[in-house]
Amino acid sequence: MTYSSDGNPDLELDCSAVMADIWLLLDNECDSEAKERLKAHIDGCSQCLSHYGIEQQIKSLVNRKCGGERAPEGLRERLTISIRHTEVRYRSE
Repeated sequence: MTYSSDGNPDLELDCSAVMADIWLLLDNECDSEAKERLKAHIDGCSQCLSHYGIEQQIKSLVNRKCGGERAPEGLRERLTISIRHTEVRYRSE
């Protein structure tokens, strides 16, 4: 993100900031203000629009190929047991 001289975020983002945050947009993990800024930049920048399209296709492909698979029941049970027995220890420094 770029900042104006008064320290406030500019409405315009540079391409590197947009490309770094494309996954946040694709995964709906950004707030509405950031979403609007990212979409506005992507709509006006052919390079970022192309990058966004590629990332969107990758996400869609991964969803199609891996989205419906479930872990075998035995693995799920072992993981559940392991998680339940996990002990968190804190060290004081």
